[in-house]
Amino acid sequence: MNQIQDQRVIFVGGKGGVGKSTSSAALALANAQAGYKTLIVSTDPAHNLGDIFHQKVSHEKKQLDQNLWGIEIDSTKETERYMDQVKDNLKGLVKSKMVDEVHRQIDLAAASPGADEAALFDRLISIILDEQDHFDKIIFDTAPTGHTIRLLSLPELMSVWIDGMLEKRQKINENYTQLLNDGEPVDDPIYDILQGRKEKFSSVRDIILDEAQTGFMFVLIPERLPILETKQAIKQLHQYHLHVRTLIVNKVLPNEADGEFLQKRRHIEQNYLKEIHDQFRKQRLVEIPLYEEDISDLGKLNVFAEHLEVLTKEEVK
Repeated sequence: MNQIQDQRVIFVGGKGGVGKSTSSAALALANAQAGYKTLIVSTDPAHNLGDIFHQKVSHEKKQLDQNLWGIEIDSTKETERYMDQVKDNLKGLVKSKMVDEVHRQIDLAAASPGADEAALFDRLISIILDEQDHFDKIIFDTAPTGHTIRLLSLPELMSVWIDGMLEKRQKINENYTQLLNDGEPVDDPIYDILQGRKEKFSSVRDIILDEAQTGFMFVLIPERLPILETKQAIKQLHQYHLHVRTLIVNKVLPNEADGEFLQKRRHIEQNYLKEIHDQFRKQRLVEIPLYEEDISDLGKLNVFAEHLEVLTKEEVK
């Protein structure tokens, strides 16, 4: 059964250059036009939402059309905000003479691999938890495939890390309690902060893993590398219990495209389309034709969105 029309949170991924952002925008527009209050969120550093809708889109939600709002997450600003939050959490917990050194170490950590993804995921969590009651649909236009997989695997990895940190803090607190000989538990703000983070991760993890609430789609084109990358991405996400049920096959040559060059290209494409249908039997496939012009305005995006109406209305058994 196709569940996309029932799911409230949808992640759209795919290789760079396959039309992922356009597909995400068209899906959001189709949902909005179907009457769903929809929020589209771009986590891709190469943001295209503003260009597609010809409006300035920022880190705060902005209405783009009837029933449709958009956010573009700036990973650099989110990393700065995230690190500032870490510094605030440590206020009063570090000796005054150590504050500058601790802040220096935090600033160095901001430049380390994975810091931007942790910050991005922190914002993603906030959007899901804070906006789920205000929108019928939240659609995430994610970065190219590898980045998406790392981002979506973070709930599992961060939960393990926080569990380890909580266990260490608990042992430290038990040792302090024994040393004080009064049996009273020790107040530990760090433990409380970690516990709060764990609860947030747990809440969003439950949402992401619940197929009744969350769906995963990939966009590909009928070419060798996108097919291989999509196959590998589906396999990797499956390891984290994240299951891709729908694929958008974009830029398929229309029947009316003529000429010797295009006929040869169509013959090659048919082989790739057969491979897609053979390789992805468990996924719902939605084919989108190659258009003569770029999807450069709302009118052309509407034409694209018409092909995705089946994902907002039709239930397939």
